[in-house]
Amino acid sequence: SAGTVEFIVDGSRNFFFLEMNTRLQVEHPVTELITGIDLVEQMIRVADGQKLPFAQADIKINGWAMESRLYAEDPYRKFLPSIGRLTRYRPPVEGATERGGIVRNDTGVFEGGEISIYYDPMIAKLVTHGKARAEAIEGQARALDAFAIEGIRHNIPFLCALMEHPRWKEGALSTGFIAEEFPEGFKPVEPAGEVAHLFAAVAASIDHKLNSRKRGISGQMRTSNPVTFDHVRVVMLGGHAVPVTLHTAAHGDHEDLVVEFDGGHRHQVHSDWLPGQPVWSGRIDSTLVVMQVRPILNGVSLAHSGFASHARVLTREEAHALSLMPEKLAGDSGKQVLCPMPGLVKAISVKVGQEIKAGEMLCIVEAMKMENVLRAERDGTIASIAAKEGDSLAVDAVILEFA
Repeated sequence: SAGTVEFIVDGSRNFFFLEMNTRLQVEHPVTELITGIDLVEQMIRVADGQKLPFAQADIKINGWAMESRLYAEDPYRKFLPSIGRLTRYRPPVEGATERGGIVRNDTGVFEGGEISIYYDPMIAKLVTHGKARAEAIEGQARALDAFAIEGIRHNIPFLCALMEHPRWKEGALSTGFIAEEFPEGFKPVEPAGEVAHLFAAVAASIDHKLNSRKRGISGQMRTSNPVTFDHVRVVMLGGHAVPVTLHTAAHGDHEDLVVEFDGGHRHQVHSDWLPGQPVWSGRIDSTLVVMQVRPILNGVSLAHSGFASHARVLTREEAHALSLMPEKLAGDSGKQVLCPMPGLVKAISVKVGQEIKAGEMLCIVEAMKMENVLRAERDGTIASIAAKEGDSLAVDAVILEFA
């Protein structure tokens, strides 16, 4: 068979033995891409009694490869497990890319399949190859942006942000990277500056495509004021308004959309995106841009390179009316302790009437082979317990309540 030996390497390139696994590791596609050797094939041949057809000196290293583990974990809730049905599973196109890299996706799931609480939460292993480390990172970033998964929470937003992180690109890494760079936890990053212009341009392009289709619908009621193309729009990115003026420009046998921002800066947008597709791919000026697209009420949710925002394209009158609407505040769970992930209650450590101090253990919830200890965030007295050991709970189900 084949085994995998793991080492830790320090800054002086000293190697320290860690462990030996008598099997292939999860990261074996990285080795396969940089050596060109199919390790699984060689395992089968060795098991059949054949000898390896090469020696160590014959193995050459070609370029760089990078692997991301796509997990059914919610990065916005401290990477807690997420379960449910994959209502959409559309990985990026595998094989050689137009920039000379390689995209590979190893997985065992499918659209319509279910992620359960009983197994490891890994969905897929996305691997990219390039001549240099920067090319492998760039290819990984584009492939992650093109990976559409819906129905569960997943860590693609975090992985996208990681690929754009300066420290990650420099390779200045440690096992404390997440705690050091995200001490308050990972949160969605709203686009700003030039990135906000890219989001606004894509949102305007999507809205323009949808409105063009609506204007072409036959059998509409006759009116003395037919719907026309309004050139002035306001793109709402989260709570930030981006005024734009839209133009069209001939581009071969079709028209591109030109989005003009305050100050006269323009972006020419070309895309073959069609309504319903989960990934918007196109060129903004000469740059290839890939964005996740998910429909929301009166707009779309966009995600790209670790940035995410709800986008709504409005007329000036609509934007003014929206600015007068009162802000809706999020609800508070109050004195309740809610289950942070779908899972199985393994233990309840408190009783009704018991006085609790902040930091004391309340219960243990198991999900995806991991036991998660829930502790009190404040002092108090247990008023009621809604769950018992052995219960399977959904996310945000009430476990207990303080007086």
